[in-house]
Amino acid sequence: MSQLPISSSISSISSPPQRLVIASRESRLAMWQAEHVRDCLKKHYPECDVQILGMTTRGDQILDKALSKVGGKGLFVKELETALEDGRADLAVHSLKDVPMVMPQGFDLSCVMAREDARDAFVSNDYASLEDLPQGAIVGTSSLRRESVLRAQFPHLEIHPLRGNLDTRMGKLDRGEYQAIILAAAGLKRLGLEARIRALLPIDPYTPAAGQGALGIETLSKHPNIKEWLAPLSNLPTLYAVTAERMVSRQLGGSCEVPLAAYAVWSEDQMQIRSFVASVDGKAICLASAQGSVRSLAEAEALGLAVAQDLILQGAASLLPNGLPQ
Repeated sequence: MSQLPISSSISSISSPPQRLVIASRESRLAMWQAEHVRDCLKKHYPECDVQILGMTTRGDQILDKALSKVGGKGLFVKELETALEDGRADLAVHSLKDVPMVMPQGFDLSCVMAREDARDAFVSNDYASLEDLPQGAIVGTSSLRRESVLRAQFPHLEIHPLRGNLDTRMGKLDRGEYQAIILAAAGLKRLGLEARIRALLPIDPYTPAAGQGALGIETLSKHPNIKEWLAPLSNLPTLYAVTAERMVSRQLGGSCEVPLAAYAVWSEDQMQIRSFVASVDGKAICLASAQGSVRSLAEAEALGLAVAQDLILQGAASLLPNGLPQ
């Protein structure tokens, strides 16, 4: 991962932007994220005309199959990348956990913004916690990572797939199709739905996915000026943390087909990171953690690499559907 700009100021930029177009999915949460980026850009560049190009992606259209069966999280970003390539947009805003661990040639992850709560949230209309759910209760989740932990912790529950944007998932819960659902807390909080959270799940054992709760901004490599303009929006603690997390996931071929978690926290030059790889049924798990001094992106990657190597030594490759990436 190349060095990202950490801080900048308008005075250091010779020519502030006059117009920027943000490509975004059209779901309510994605539009909130794009509007948040727009407002941040307007704060730093008040004269800039910032517009949002709403788009529907393949990931939004295919709702009857699990992501692991239809191409993974990259389905949420391809159309946005096409808009960058053909000049309809200058930058694309993503939930960072949806961004592939290896960026396509010609594209950069140019900015990582401050992270919202990275934890998973338990949402139910009738029960206060996972522990309160009765035998055979149906719990919905879109994540193999969550499914593996739930099956290990609560083998008496029925874990069913749950696709769609946040409002669609909440609607399925409210119609009684599920007794509970597990969602990322960040999306609920960003949309003002924090009151729907009955419980926030602890990092141990419900370790988040790499990048969960963080926003990433993608640009074309051939437009370094746009990356420079985005520099004031970058958040150093989040950047270091997700750099380590994404290194773990990259080494283990992280995708929707792999029950893989990676979560790091960086503060005052110290980083702590926890990760696991599991079987979908929750019966096998490799768990690793590490802490150390991190003062650069290279050191963040090194700590993530050490955790990945620990998992591999424990036999994580046997839990990956396609083995270790080449």
